[in-house]
Amino acid sequence: MDTHAAQARLDRQDTWQGFKQLLPLSFFVAAFGLAFGLAAHQTGLGDGHIVLMSAAVFAGTSQFAALDIWGLQVPVVPLAITTFAINARHLLMGATLYPWLRHLPPARRYGIMLFASDANWALAMQQFHKGERALGILFGGGMAIWSFWMVGTWLGIRFGSAIEDPVSIGLDMVLGCFLLAMALGARKDIRTLAIWVVAAASSMAAYWWLPENSHVVVGALAGGLLGAIWMEKGE
Repeated sequence: MDTHAAQARLDRQDTWQGFKQLLPLSFFVAAFGLAFGLAAHQTGLGDGHIVLMSAAVFAGTSQFAALDIWGLQVPVVPLAITTFAINARHLLMGATLYPWLRHLPPARRYGIMLFASDANWALAMQQFHKGERALGILFGGGMAIWSFWMVGTWLGIRFGSAIEDPVSIGLDMVLGCFLLAMALGARKDIRTLAIWVVAAASSMAAYWWLPENSHVVVGALAGGLLGAIWMEKGE
């Protein structure tokens, strides 16, 4: 059997394990949801629209960016461009997950990807490369993060003044530290180090000299291109 196909199995136990595994991080996500709920409420959005945005979009950074340009007349084209630029990394996430997701029916495949975020994607990819099943982390962990994002949004609408600025207490560093821990827990060899260095250098250059939010995509593409050129032995 294809290795990817064997790893592309998902059952309730996998989903529950993934949910529990991402639960600690999800508490910090709720704090950001609280801040978004408060900011959206202060912008003048109705409670129902705020909850619907968090449920359907599920992308904190782009939701905050949308609030910055929200007004009586919403500039649809700039809003769409900004949202796409911020979330373009999801194109790369989908591409890296395709070897496993292609074995699932389309409805299940896209249903799982609705809950994809940086944290559960990174942890799932780490487990996949160890030869383990990880769709439970991707789906169950994503459900945990989404659930707490929704709870945080609702709390922000009702009691948001408790944490008006999560950055001031360091909550903005939680996800970055989590992803760094995932990177350090991955393979350690010259090839991996070179890919990380190229990705980091490209991302920093794009951050300084290219349009806002392009650094994420540039760094990912640069590291991915080097990885495609410099193949591992046996590939």
